[in-house]
Amino acid sequence: MKKLITAVAAMLVAISAVAQSHIDTLRRRLLSNDSSYVFVVAHRGDWRSAPENSLGAIRSAADKGADMVEIDIHKTKDGHFVLMHDGSIDRTTDGRGNIGDMTLQQLKTYRLRNCDGTFSDEAIPTLEEALLECKGRVLVNIDKGQDYLSEIEPIIKRTGTEDHVVLKGGNSVDDVKNKLAGYENIIFMPVVNLDKASSRKYVASFLTQYGPAAIEVLFSKDDIANLDMIPEITATGCRVWVNTLWASLCGGHEDEKAMLDADANWGWVLDRGATILQTDRLPQLIEYLNARGLRGGGQ
Repeated sequence: MKKLITAVAAMLVAISAVAQSHIDTLRRRLLSNDSSYVFVVAHRGDWRSAPENSLGAIRSAADKGADMVEIDIHKTKDGHFVLMHDGSIDRTTDGRGNIGDMTLQQLKTYRLRNCDGTFSDEAIPTLEEALLECKGRVLVNIDKGQDYLSEIEPIIKRTGTEDHVVLKGGNSVDDVKNKLAGYENIIFMPVVNLDKASSRKYVASFLTQYGPAAIEVLFSKDDIANLDMIPEITATGCRVWVNTLWASLCGGHEDEKAMLDADANWGWVLDRGATILQTDRLPQLIEYLNARGLRGGGQ
């Protein structure tokens, strides 16, 4: 029996080491400027295979090769954080009401809805449950996380996932430095709307004062003048994140159009310097990137 216990303990240590090695590799790739490895982010998890913002969606995204999952959080009436994009549960569960008006115990009684409208067996997960699902498997972008950083800090620390977490937002350099003062490993990426005249000054402030791993760029049209900022950003060794979810975020070169013509859409974005894509078409995008040889570098 003693030998069996020792063997099991050794196996668990080995599994933990492999998982941490995977996260270390993902972070190293993310922090590098290696354009031969395009990072793939699963928007709200793999919601075509499981309910959005569910543990199943996180698990499926990791299984299919996503490097990162994007999740959304809201605060319950009794101070817990749960995964949900909307402020209410009407669209995504079999219940009705606002998250801020309900306790965690109440919310746990509802079932999450699949993308086809049917109801799953999954309950609304807490942030802690989601981070534990991500642990060792995939990085995680916590949407709105920077707004609640002091409150979710104990959850991040307790789950041992600080090195998994990526935050994004339109915060100033000084605000980011102040909010992340107690952390060593959380990655922050500024978000900039290239349609705005102020975008150039905002980007310059981060490139000169912060040195971000990546900058997320939004642009409603594919012929705006500020698109020339993308090669300027990549020239500094910084990655560029583009959301191909909806046409308004990527100049019209969205996922659904890529289903008909990948080169004219995902290819267009990649050819202009994007090296992180957030998508609603996870397996198809990974297949496309593999075919272009953009998933094998960055070791």
